Amino acid sequence: MQPVRSASHDPAPSRLQFRMQRWLLTPGIRLLLRAGLPALIIFAAVSIFLAGEDRREALRTYIVEARASIEERPEFMVNLMAIDGAGSGVSDEIREILPIDFPVSSFDLDLEVIRDTVEMLDPVKSATVRIRPGGILQVDVTERIPVVVWRNRGGVLLLDATGTRVGRVASRADRADLPLIAGEGADARVAEAMEILAAADEISDRLRGLVRMGERRWDVLLDRDQRILLPEVNPVRALERVIVLSEAKDLLARDVVAVDMRLSARPTLRMSEGAQADWWQARHQTTTNTGQ
Repeated sequence: MQPVRSASHDPAPSRLQFRMQRWLLTPGIRLLLRAGLPALIIFAAVSIFLAGEDRREALRTYIVEARASIEERPEFMVNLMAIDGAGSGVSDEIREILPIDFPVSSFDLDLEVIRDTVEMLDPVKSATVRIRPGGILQVDVTERIPVVVWRNRGGVLLLDATGTRVGRVASRADRADLPLIAGEGADARVAEAMEILAAADEISDRLRGLVRMGERRWDVLLDRDQRILLPEVNPVRALERVIVLSEAKDLLARDVVAVDMRLSARPTLRMSEGAQADWWQARHQTTTNTGQ
């Protein structure tokens, strides 16, 4: 009688093993095992390492020293500042508002902040800041060019062609080379003032300045206390008419206090008291002679 053979081992996995293998093959679980689990282990190890105050302080000290060793290398140090395009007074102001203690690492300089600080100065129109080879902080400045002197309640100021403040002067005599404007709101109409001044070139030797009246219109001031009252609209054209009349009939050479051009259709002359007395006397004499 032959012995009974035992049943051969079935190589197929059990149902539980099959489900476990399928679960491990899902994309989410595979990503967790490949990236998430190592990251969790590393995070736990770092957390355990940094749990001690001494180890944290040692790590901070190492990082600071490593950074300092790089930033303070000679090729990264800035030793001086050069300013181009600015006058001596503006250069002194820039150095005053930029109290940089040289030498300093280029990593400690915020060039945008330095540029914005320089451009805050009234005389500076624009500025560029860069670090030149050799450890030089280069500041290139474009200054505003003053075109008029503006006298107002706050003092005597210099303005550029856009009406932007350039600086302050102690008195009008400090910039006698520039034309004078006065009155509230005159700074907002510098361009118009420059057009009027250009039209007044024929009488520039007598011109004392322009005054903004009520923030609406201009008066032209001449020597001998004469005044030309310009309209709100087309003031240049009105002034040109006065100059033409003056050249044809010596209008401004007469004893006239003011030429009122506010009504362009009817210019008005205001004579001095002496001229009015002479006119009335002459008229009286004429009337007397006519009556005789």
